[in-house]
Amino acid sequence: MSVFTQNLFPKAIAAVFLSTVSMPALAQAQSTEDEIIVTGARLLEGSIDDAITGVSVLAGDALEDRLAPTIGETLKSEPGVSSSFFGAGASRPIIRGQGGDRVRVLTNGIGSIDASSASPDHAVAAEPAQAEKIEVLRGASLLRFGSSGSGGVVNVIDGRIPHSIPEGSEAAVRIGASSVDLGRELAASVDQAVGSNVALHLDVTWREADDYRIPGFAESEILHEAEEAEHEDDHEDEHEDDHEQEGREGEQRDRLENSSLKSSSLTGGLSYIGDNGFIGVSLHRFDSRYGVPGGHAHAEEHGDEEEHEDEEDHDEDEHHEDEHGEEAEELVSIDLEQTRLDFNAVRELDGFFERVQMFAGYADYKHTELEGADIGTVFTNEGWEARLEAIQTEKNDWRAAYGIQIRDRDFSAIGAEAFVPPTNSRQYGAYMFHEKDIDNLHVEGAARFERTEQDNSLTGQGRKFDLLSVSAGSDIHVTEDIRIGGTVFRTERAPTTEELFSNGPHLATDAFERGNPALGKEVARGAELAYRHKHDSHFLTANLYYTDYSNYIFERRTDEVEDGLDVFEFVGEDATFKGFEVQGGLDLGQIGKAALSVDGLAEFVRAKTDSGNLPRIPPLSLLAGVDAEWDNFSVRGEIDYAASQKKIAANELTTEEYALVNLFTTWDMPVGGDEVVKLKLSVLNLLDTEARQHTSFLKDVVPLPGRNFRLAMSTKF
Repeated sequence: MSVFTQNLFPKAIAAVFLSTVSMPALAQAQSTEDEIIVTGARLLEGSIDDAITGVSVLAGDALEDRLAPTIGETLKSEPGVSSSFFGAGASRPIIRGQGGDRVRVLTNGIGSIDASSASPDHAVAAEPAQAEKIEVLRGASLLRFGSSGSGGVVNVIDGRIPHSIPEGSEAAVRIGASSVDLGRELAASVDQAVGSNVALHLDVTWREADDYRIPGFAESEILHEAEEAEHEDDHEDEHEDDHEQEGREGEQRDRLENSSLKSSSLTGGLSYIGDNGFIGVSLHRFDSRYGVPGGHAHAEEHGDEEEHEDEEDHDEDEHHEDEHGEEAEELVSIDLEQTRLDFNAVRELDGFFERVQMFAGYADYKHTELEGADIGTVFTNEGWEARLEAIQTEKNDWRAAYGIQIRDRDFSAIGAEAFVPPTNSRQYGAYMFHEKDIDNLHVEGAARFERTEQDNSLTGQGRKFDLLSVSAGSDIHVTEDIRIGGTVFRTERAPTTEELFSNGPHLATDAFERGNPALGKEVARGAELAYRHKHDSHFLTANLYYTDYSNYIFERRTDEVEDGLDVFEFVGEDATFKGFEVQGGLDLGQIGKAALSVDGLAEFVRAKTDSGNLPRIPPLSLLAGVDAEWDNFSVRGEIDYAASQKKIAANELTTEEYALVNLFTTWDMPVGGDEVVKLKLSVLNLLDTEARQHTSFLKDVVPLPGRNFRLAMSTKF
């Protein structure tokens, strides 16, 4: 696409909306009892209870209880979701065992436009503290957002572009503190009416935390024993008793070094709102500085060679080696910054189409990896995305949506860890969705065609992929309370530039990564069954899924070593993913003044290729909770359990089971009139249990935080 076309397309669409939006204010109401899905498993807005495939929404008190500095940690208690936990500063969602490019993270319907899918140590450029709600879509009926959302979609919805005129000024403030890392945070926002048709939004967040406390050693017992066994094999004639007596002296414990973080964001938005729609823009600045725990300095590449110098050289050059030792221990941190411009417009129509809407975003992203005070590698990503949709007017219980989407990304990495060459990616997509109700039966179908182009700017290599994805599903109301449904799908995904063109050391994954320019497209065929039972006093939902992949793309270890690192090459193999999510709740009634309820969640995924198990697949997980509410108080206690993971890939270590006990209390304190100050005291990991997430690259050197008291105070006025 030419520069002229790139510039003209957004301007032309904006001009159309500016010429058609009329004067009086447009009011929008949203029910909290019947949560509306904006992201849309059905592409059309509707109740969460209407979705056939797995959908969940985190909002209100539940969102505040789960709020963490990263999207992955905020969402990891949702059905089917785990996280890539790479310390306190970087954590991306993993949905049904899928991560990286297969899970799209959106902000108000447009991609995050960062480098988070390229590596697990790269943070998502999105701020959970400003979210009004976060939607999670699981399953394959995600054709609205492109092939890179084949594993799932996360949409962070905030109010940066106002959709309605506030009544004068509306403001919100939240302050919080945490004990495990001496954390402190502030989030504030204001919405202001400017005349009768213009709404202004401003928000700011600030967060700072020190290194967090851990229940024991940073290194897991499993890794320690493996290293001990290797050491004993190499030194069989040494005094084993003396070695065992030394134990684990000198190892890092009690506090995780280099796990601190600082972040801030500032957003301004402005909308013009009329009778038949609105048009709005926002400007957002996000900055984050966080440590990468676990020791990944590039100086470590030569550590093994130095350790194997002969004894005489060691004695003569002791000071020199000490200097090298200090260099090898330099801490790696990441300085991330993004400036982002968003555009959103809606126009209500009469006729064949009832509504036309557009979402667009542009971002300039820079990510600098620092080794001590020295710059190691600089990642940049300049990109934009636009999506234009037309919603068909309902006729005879038939509704439809049609859309086009364009994405463009210029990505580069310069420095010691430039494992990906400068690349340009473009994506053009067109999709449609249809749904119809026939008595108690609901049927739907969707299709998407996509052209993806990947170019290596350094070598001139390029690949083009034409992708066609389809899905169909239906559900039936067996009774007033019970629905049973199913979905079948066939989706195609193009390999990413990292999978095609990588060729260099990637210390975050402790690997020399080598892409494969000959990779073909990835094809998934599968089915999902859903059961929904919702009554006034109880509910039960269950999703059972199976996906069969042709040419599933992943990294496989080779027998080669380069730059002191094992070589991992991207390959394509047949693979299967299967699993389930079951969630339920029951109101127990009143005990005294307290209303009691219980809930539970179980989830499981099994994933393997023809050559064996895939790495970092989450184990069986269970979450059980009890809630009590009376007057202005609420209390929740829960147990979060993860089973041990023994279905592991080659060169992967098992992970032990853990059970975390969490407590949440909320007091809505009246302060006069209708105003309320909300006080929240939470205790996470009450029993100070050592826990390690199998989905993390750093699980054996970076445990989850220990016991954490969190206090937060918020109010709206």
